[in-house]
Amino acid sequence: MHDVAPAHGRPAGTVLLLHGSGPGATAWGTWRLTIPALASSLRVVAPDIPGFGDTQRPADGVYTPSRWVEHLVALLDSLGLEQVSVVGNSFGGALALRLATEHPDRVDRLALMGSAGLSFPVTRSLGKVWGYRPSFEAMRGLVDVLAYDTPLVTDDLLRLRFEASTRPGRQEAYEQMFPHPHQEVLDRLAVPEELIAALPHETLIIHGREDAVIPLSSAFRLLELIGRAELHVFGRCGHWTQLEHPERYNFVLSSFLNR
Repeated sequence: MHDVAPAHGRPAGTVLLLHGSGPGATAWGTWRLTIPALASSLRVVAPDIPGFGDTQRPADGVYTPSRWVEHLVALLDSLGLEQVSVVGNSFGGALALRLATEHPDRVDRLALMGSAGLSFPVTRSLGKVWGYRPSFEAMRGLVDVLAYDTPLVTDDLLRLRFEASTRPGRQEAYEQMFPHPHQEVLDRLAVPEELIAALPHETLIIHGREDAVIPLSSAFRLLELIGRAELHVFGRCGHWTQLEHPERYNFVLSSFLNR
């Protein structure tokens, strides 16, 4: 887990960053360009969600949305954090929505980036992500799925994600979290629309126009459902907004969290 506070002065608040579900996903791999930008004014907490990274995996190998949210609440309790803003990327967006609907008093503002959390037919690209089998070539192939402008994704990033996906126990956990049929997995992650529509939180929705993993229509549906929502769409951008357009992404997100 990464827990970073501003070097100077008292932070204006705390933000919890929740990463996505791609193979080899970790908090650092997802947010390493975002954490420094936010940490200039906010305390930033970025955990590896159970099943990913270095967070302990459940002994019984059972992963459910409820378990993930219970872990997040326990994390906030252990850090003495009564309320945080939450930024959720993709799979992490679904968990952010569930945390906000089940524990609304624990959430200040909500930011959803390329967010899951609604039910829709599984895209071919999402099936490719969840059906990953470890090889460097397979990881490189996912770049075409996740990013619009692939030269922006460096070999260092590919190596970081590939090595993370091949550490002991990681692939076994990945297959337990996202087994076939993938539609059932996606539907279990979905939050009932009536609960989303009841959210009182200020919400920023960010999406890449060319996102092939989570369709742009999901972002528009979230905008329709959430009363205090706003939407920012990045053109020439796939599923990795924070990596493909880091400076503009950080500006939009920081402005929302700090205003």
